[in-house]
Amino acid sequence: MIIIREAIESDVPQIREVFLAVYGKDYSHPQYYDPKLLKKMVFADDTLLLVAKDTDKKKIMGTASVLLEMGAHADLVGEFGRLAVHPDARGMGIGKLLMEGRLERVRDRLQLAIADCRVVHPLAQKIAASHGFATVGFLPMKLLLARRESLLLMVQYFGDAFKLRRNNPRIIPEVYHLAALAMQNCGLECDAVVDDETSAYPYDSNFELDELTTKGYTTLLHFQRGRVRKREIFGPIRLHYGLFKLRVQQSNYLLAYTNGQIAGAIGFTLDRVEKTARIFELIGLTNRPVRFLLTEFERHCREQWNIEYLEVDISAYAPQMQRTLLELGYFPAAYIPAMVFHRVERLDGIRMVRLLVPADTTGMELIPEAHPITDMILQFFVERQVNPQIAEAIPKIALFKGLNNGQIKLLASRCTLQTYTPQEQIFTQGGLGEEIYLLLTGKVKICNNDSSTCIGSVGEGECLGEMSLLTQAPHSATAIAQTQVEAAVLKHRDINELARLRPDIGVIIYCNLAQGLGQKLNRSTKH
Repeated sequence: MIIIREAIESDVPQIREVFLAVYGKDYSHPQYYDPKLLKKMVFADDTLLLVAKDTDKKKIMGTASVLLEMGAHADLVGEFGRLAVHPDARGMGIGKLLMEGRLERVRDRLQLAIADCRVVHPLAQKIAASHGFATVGFLPMKLLLARRESLLLMVQYFGDAFKLRRNNPRIIPEVYHLAALAMQNCGLECDAVVDDETSAYPYDSNFELDELTTKGYTTLLHFQRGRVRKREIFGPIRLHYGLFKLRVQQSNYLLAYTNGQIAGAIGFTLDRVEKTARIFELIGLTNRPVRFLLTEFERHCREQWNIEYLEVDISAYAPQMQRTLLELGYFPAAYIPAMVFHRVERLDGIRMVRLLVPADTTGMELIPEAHPITDMILQFFVERQVNPQIAEAIPKIALFKGLNNGQIKLLASRCTLQTYTPQEQIFTQGGLGEEIYLLLTGKVKICNNDSSTCIGSVGEGECLGEMSLLTQAPHSATAIAQTQVEAAVLKHRDINELARLRPDIGVIIYCNLAQGLGQKLNRSTKH
């Protein structure tokens, strides 16, 4: 007979055995292997730890937990932690019993339950879905076990969570479809207001960078703007928790200085074992250091701390921060309605993720209801990863002249790389033009239809096929690779979509296209 009960101190050795049997010796969360930390979870008021015990064998066959206090991240939010069933006991319904046991004990203590389910097998997803959890996101490559694994983010609401929710969040267009689907999954009407006019925070490099010490702590506490009154970033810890607790939780701040005075800071937590980082707070005397701090944090993660996965939870009512993170390579990975309790209401949150390694989606097993959101999110991470060769060559391309780094990354992420051998046709006269070709290397000759007469040439850093973008007419000539050619290919539909969603990018592109066409026409008439 299997019974579900709360763990006691004498259960600790067997709980440890369950985790070892399920995850092996190299699990990235060592607290589940450490008897002292497991014992602390047994007695802690902010953790619910359950076990499934076989009364006949007098042996614990499974365990599951709930982290009941998420700190400054939110009030009445609990994280449903690892549910582990011993391999010898699978197929006995123990996972279902543990989930029921957790829900029974937390219904009156939470308004929102969050569960991260592994996608290498569908068991945890099925259990969560069958107990009322809804899919709201997909976190690619977040978990590090034998290799990096992705997680499905699922939620369930209790009590007055939706009655306290602030309506009409303001989100950028790139977040809208995810928000609409997540709200639908949670039984809500989509009431989001699309903001396609707010620009990102500007970049200002006139700062010096340093790490937080006791010297700067008091000064930061006096900076209220962005930290309390207008919170744009949410996290499980806050500056006022004190330096000791920050250090214990592997948290720190990078400070931006100007003229010897602190202008702002970014708070973050690092997990060196799992190679993940999380931004939990952004403090500024003004908005000037915002983008500088975000940029420097990402650079430190990549160059100094060997981080592979970055995430940040931001307000769904802060389109400027959403736009800034998107330009810095973060993509929306989850939309969580009523995620954070702030003052007297619950705010929707958006989890945005930055991958510093290629996304690997092999070996996933998803429940059917998870596919729509997962497919949508993966489109960002798989199809829009910037090819390093394209990113390196972009500054040489006249089409991108005048774009800042964030805009360049966004546009370059839409490109694919193509190679053409000498004498290979790239497109033909009269053919339908649906793409622009940005020459990274090599030379292309422009000929009449029978290829007998060369009427011009295009070299590295120039474009092909841009006339068809402006006129929607078929190609007026044939393009043939004169040497080995590598080109970044950009589809018209992607350019038009970007121009619609980001008028700032569209204006620059079309101005550059017009100038480039004029220069090529001048060369062809002189030829």
